[in-house]
Amino acid sequence: MAGQTPNYERFIADLGKPDVQLHPLYVISGDELLLRNEALDALRAACRLQGYTERVTLSLTATGPWNAIEENTQSISLFGDRKLMELELPTGKPGKTGGDALVSLANRAARQELTDISVVLILPRADRTISSAKWYTAVTQHAVLVNTPVISREQLPAWIQGRLKRQKQHADPATLAWITDKVEGNLLAAHQEILKLGLQYPEGELTLEEVESAVLDVSRYNVFDMSHAILRGDGQRALKVLHGLQAEGEALPMVLGLLTYDIRNLYTLAQARQNGHNPRNLTRKLGLFPPKDQLILNTLDRLPFSQIMGLIQHAHDIDRLFKGFPADGRLTDAWQEMARLVLRMADTTASSH
Repeated sequence: MAGQTPNYERFIADLGKPDVQLHPLYVISGDELLLRNEALDALRAACRLQGYTERVTLSLTATGPWNAIEENTQSISLFGDRKLMELELPTGKPGKTGGDALVSLANRAARQELTDISVVLILPRADRTISSAKWYTAVTQHAVLVNTPVISREQLPAWIQGRLKRQKQHADPATLAWITDKVEGNLLAAHQEILKLGLQYPEGELTLEEVESAVLDVSRYNVFDMSHAILRGDGQRALKVLHGLQAEGEALPMVLGLLTYDIRNLYTLAQARQNGHNPRNLTRKLGLFPPKDQLILNTLDRLPFSQIMGLIQHAHDIDRLFKGFPADGRLTDAWQEMARLVLRMADTTASSH
């Protein structure tokens, strides 16, 4: 049914049912890369089970390619194949042409003209600018809208406990607090540590000593060291850590996820500053604590808003490269492109003033 807004957990659970009814139009919105990807993976799996043999992924900006939506939704398969089309809009700003294309897509969904295809629009969290846009209103009126939850630093221990329970493990509050501190409130980093604990230890209660041993038994190079070096403007140190992480086999999505977390925080604070608010008053709300909060604020003073916007698209392009899709104007190697992103974030020559 059009206009549904299911709970995130309910959405994923329902898609796991073999008889789930798939809809022609979905919107997945949120800033947590892990949760957004989990929702998208659940939709992909449900589509595969119901014979959606083709998947098309389009990365869209204000400059296009918006005509590809109509081309893909109007093409008729000679063999009756079903298609999942993923529309990624990293900045949440489609521009006029894109906005008109999305309104047209919503109208076609309302007229039940989208047959043998499911379209999913993947957006960052809908702020006031996005949610008041004509295209967003049109699309969400005729789509299943899934807003991924915001897990604050205070909520993270309970979230970690819930994820541990999925693998039949649990920990006491002190251990959960220790993990939360070590991952600096980052959901993707917490997810990686939880998976590691599931591989290293049997079901049951995890002691603080076991968790410390697993989490501290990490590579010589640490992804949080890289983040701090970037935010200090120490590009050479950040590159050294990045190359070390690559050499030691660290997963690129984990590294990219942490940088994306920093970029999203920078973008949120930069928007607040443009709207006349003091960014320092928002750091706690974003789960930023010393020394990370001051590092983020210093970077905010160092990088202009336009450059922060560019970082969002750059990170998204690296994600596409990792998944095997080309990205215009980027190198073909995702790790090499990651190095370019690191240097852009650590740039000390720019100024936001």
